[in-house]
Amino acid sequence: MALPARLVRQLRRVVGRGSVETGPAELLVYQSDGLTIHSAQPECVVYPTNTGECARIISLCHQAEVPFVARGAGTGLSGGAIIDGGVIIQLSRMNRVLALHPADRYAVVQPGVVNNYLSLQARPHGLEFAPDPSSQAVCTIGGNLAENAGGPHTLKVGVTANHILGQTAVLPDGEIVQLGGPYPVAPGPDFSAFLVGSEGTIAVTTEIIVRLIPLAPFTSTMLATYDSVGAATDSVSAILGAGVLPAALELIDKLCIQAVEANLKVGFPTDATAILLIELDGDQDEIAGQTETIERVCRRQGAVDFRLAADEKERQQLWLGRKHAVGAMGKISPGYYTNDGVVPRSRLTDILELVYRSGEHHGLRVANVCHAGDGNIHPLILFDPDATGDLERALDCSREILWACLEMGGSLTGEHGIGIEKRELMESMYAASDLGHMQRLRKGFNQRNLLNPGKIFPLGATCGEVRRPSPIPAGTWI
Repeated sequence: MALPARLVRQLRRVVGRGSVETGPAELLVYQSDGLTIHSAQPECVVYPTNTGECARIISLCHQAEVPFVARGAGTGLSGGAIIDGGVIIQLSRMNRVLALHPADRYAVVQPGVVNNYLSLQARPHGLEFAPDPSSQAVCTIGGNLAENAGGPHTLKVGVTANHILGQTAVLPDGEIVQLGGPYPVAPGPDFSAFLVGSEGTIAVTTEIIVRLIPLAPFTSTMLATYDSVGAATDSVSAILGAGVLPAALELIDKLCIQAVEANLKVGFPTDATAILLIELDGDQDEIAGQTETIERVCRRQGAVDFRLAADEKERQQLWLGRKHAVGAMGKISPGYYTNDGVVPRSRLTDILELVYRSGEHHGLRVANVCHAGDGNIHPLILFDPDATGDLERALDCSREILWACLEMGGSLTGEHGIGIEKRELMESMYAASDLGHMQRLRKGFNQRNLLNPGKIFPLGATCGEVRRPSPIPAGTWI
């Protein structure tokens, strides 16, 4: 059904003619998010600048029974911010830090504020916004909230949910609600937390109260080098078992190292099979003792080299390599597909062995970069988009890896979300009754299913009547 011309006119009255796009060239940009294998064609994109405009836009869509979705920077990796027909509410112009309260350690921001920008604003006050996805230079805090984003440093300080105090949100009928507040303790149910990780299917958040944390007085980054992936993954549990909680504990394998060095030349050892990038922060004397413990553990587990970043410049170079590791894949492959399954830390060695076997089984190379301390894997399945059958084999490989994550007691996602990409696998992670309860809860807010329809839950599933696939016997996919 075509978008009603009357709705377009009404939307232009709300935000101005130049803030509503309906042309095919302009809409092309919004057909996918960072996961380009899924695409959909919106009919209209609207650019609000404040909560009131968002509420009026949503109310108009609700009255016209037109589906809509909120979108930030479009860096998501699950197809969560696209829509087939309907309206995209593009929040990139809602990009202001509305208030900064250093004494009380919180800020109020609009959802289009770029993640790293907030920390840059807070840093002169000795504070920062802790969640740091690899895309933090471009991703927005509204998107971080929707997906409950993590990042390398969330091992110690937690994911986005641990840093949201409250929010202003617009319900799918246009009603504005205030949830939570600037202080960590408030009476009643924590409805603000309910929206975190709901992938934009409950409400559209228009202002966010975020927690700010003090900058660490001292930071030390080290690199442990291994000639086997298993030795590196075994070191992860051993480090934590030794009583040390690093600020970050990241794994990068050989293929990923080669891509980074071909692109950025940050100083990763190209002859290594795997490296661990480990960071400590806090008191300098305490870090010195912890560094000795980590080096002793790593070498006992098989590290062939262990070094500390000599200065801040080298430390930043090492993190540049980690943050841009995924993008560097373009240097060695015309295409790649990534997922973000999770396993218990003790199963990291097992899951990465399976990842490599699955790649070999499908005739595809797989690179790995992991938030190893969290058990959050990011296999990068390399393929040629122009080669017949390559994409299908990459998708099959990804599905096998996610199945294995579930069988090992893990999860389908650590931070990318379910979106379109993994919705059919939700039936394998949750019982039908559990999915039914989730859908009833969502329906209590999103009764007409106009807000971001078709996400998270399997298509065709209704409350209490979720389709259940035949289970795949363990080990049969490789």
